[in-house]
Amino acid sequence: MRVVVLGGDGYLGWPTVMRFAMRGHEVWTADNYLRRQMALETCSEALVPTPNLTERAAIYHDLTGNRIHVAIGNCTDPTFMSRLFAESRPELVIHYAEQPSAPYSMMGYDAARRTLRNNLEATFNTIWACLEHVPDCHIVKLGTMGEYGTPEIDIEEGWLDIEHKGRKDKFLFPRAAGSLYHTTKVLDTDLLWFYVRLYRMRVTDLMQGPVYGLATVETRLDERLLPNFHYDDIFGTVVNRFLVQAVAGVPLTVYGGGGQTRGYLNLEDTLQCIELAAATPPAPGELRIMNQFTETFTVNELAARVAKAGRVLGLDVSICPITNPRREKEQHYYNPAHSSLLQLGLEPHYMSHEVLIEMLEMVRKHATRIDNTRILPRISWNSSVGP
Repeated sequence: MRVVVLGGDGYLGWPTVMRFAMRGHEVWTADNYLRRQMALETCSEALVPTPNLTERAAIYHDLTGNRIHVAIGNCTDPTFMSRLFAESRPELVIHYAEQPSAPYSMMGYDAARRTLRNNLEATFNTIWACLEHVPDCHIVKLGTMGEYGTPEIDIEEGWLDIEHKGRKDKFLFPRAAGSLYHTTKVLDTDLLWFYVRLYRMRVTDLMQGPVYGLATVETRLDERLLPNFHYDDIFGTVVNRFLVQAVAGVPLTVYGGGGQTRGYLNLEDTLQCIELAAATPPAPGELRIMNQFTETFTVNELAARVAKAGRVLGLDVSICPITNPRREKEQHYYNPAHSSLLQLGLEPHYMSHEVLIEMLEMVRKHATRIDNTRILPRISWNSSVGP
């Protein structure tokens, strides 16, 4: 297929670009380095320095012979997007081009505005570029399980059948996001659903849980092909943060009571899920929503697993609950469905003891680059705000 990956410089975007190129697809990718810029602005650079997108594409080509078309530009610019889609004529668009951090979105007015404008305009322009040039294109959009919040009922895969006063209908599952970032994802879903209804577009919205890991088949070719692995409090996922803290000898920072439960998945499984979704496009006029994770843990359970694996390697790992900087339930019901991708053939890589040890060993190779000042939370949901 002809594939466009938006946000191809990111933690998930770059491995996706390589995977689809490896499969023989004709791949274009676009990025404006917004996440790199925000990381610089907040002293939150990745653990391992990575070449820019153009350089990485050249390295990958030299190693594999697979060509990747790189476009450096802003997805919030409709002219750039129209040119990109006119040239590439994609059959599949994989949309990662969004500010990805909940803490960043809660820093204050400027960060909130930047998040809102970037995320919604990128999605809006993706929709219109498809309508203008490739109306039958399949959009695969990365959503988040955080859209749902933590309701007191089972979370279905995107939709909910309702019976009210003797009548029945099907609606998007109620959303209750806990940050502005997650709220933009809710608005993305509503925006996509509107255009799916109006123009019979084909859209898959993948509600993903936190991702962990460094390695994929492609990244093992050369360390310069590693994704942007963040371990800080702003851009690092909780698993990646704990792995680095364990190596650095910093007590694992459990926020609050530690009962927060989420669905997690390995980076390799993210790529599987994207491939499975791409191989089985929805019908015209369908917004297909699938919950993308493989297993659920509380933060306490996660910390205990990382600590146990670290001690096998002789690391001095302790766990230290701290005041929760976020506004969230610390004990709650959580039972989300996630059968759709398994039915399509997902073969999960579970967070085994061996997997954690392997990741800790990879992090330990770069231990001298860890900056402990980036680990404790620097942003609080509870701070007073104002323009």
